[in-house]
Amino acid sequence: MKAVICNDFAPLDQLVYGDMPDPVAKGDQVVIRVEAAGVNYPDGLLVQGLYQMRPEHPFVPGMEAAGVVESVGPDVKRLKVGDRVATICSLGGYAEKVSASEKLVFPIGDMDAAEACALLVAFGTSHHALKQRANLQPGETLVVLGAAGATGIAAIQIGKIMGARVIAVASSDEKRQIARDNGADDAIGYDNLKDQLKDMTGGKGVDVVYDVVGGAAFDACSRSMARKGRLLIIGFAGGEIPKFPVNLALVKEFSLVGVFWGNFTRFEPEVYAQNMRELLGWYQSGQVKPLIEGRYPLAQAAEVLTRVLGRGAVGKIALIP
Repeated sequence: MKAVICNDFAPLDQLVYGDMPDPVAKGDQVVIRVEAAGVNYPDGLLVQGLYQMRPEHPFVPGMEAAGVVESVGPDVKRLKVGDRVATICSLGGYAEKVSASEKLVFPIGDMDAAEACALLVAFGTSHHALKQRANLQPGETLVVLGAAGATGIAAIQIGKIMGARVIAVASSDEKRQIARDNGADDAIGYDNLKDQLKDMTGGKGVDVVYDVVGGAAFDACSRSMARKGRLLIIGFAGGEIPKFPVNLALVKEFSLVGVFWGNFTRFEPEVYAQNMRELLGWYQSGQVKPLIEGRYPLAQAAEVLTRVLGRGAVGKIALIP
């Protein structure tokens, strides 16, 4: 099969589009013929050796894929050949075929494959962050940084479902309009962020911040929190891991909350499955709708990842074998 291969931790242009052995369904595994593989920011970090996980080489990146079940292992109970499914696979998604444990595979019926991928990681991360980690409540104010990215759009839509007032923060007029189109009550830029948030909350401060950016934006938000607020640490797309003056948490009485979605799926699989059922229900009822910016050939993975890491993408991007 054709796949995107990482032979060593190296710059993105060192990824190779080549041949790998077809996966074999063993035990409770199924082999999926991939219709779409979702592109995620951590994929670009992983292949450069900049992520928490450092797999042995060679490996195929890609943590989510959707397609058709091609074969099943002897211990598979729920799924059969021909089912359309999506999976969290940790590795292997950027390929024509991928294997995954049945426990991590979800039926998708006639759902668009790229949209199914977006529900897994982008919407899955935002859902877990706002539901389990922030315990977001109706009437609270939610600030979403990186609001035009795939996880940002998910956070906006889910925040509105949960009853919050959503303030989106994005770097351009175009991105701010995308945030409004996806349900944000207000959309602002990063300039004078602390003062803007103070004015927009009447001096009360922000109840929940969804931060995938880090850097100066984190610093501004840490000084804009309401009492009992929750500042969610999700990523550092801005390129700078901020340092936090802990006295702010003391005097303002707010919490810093880490969000590591991969650990959540690993340690709380039953809760993760419940979250996915809720997300699929929202999708089917039209309450959430991923924005798919583009669908690109699998061979263009390096170029696509370069755009994603450069914060040049909006919404979700999918690779199509």
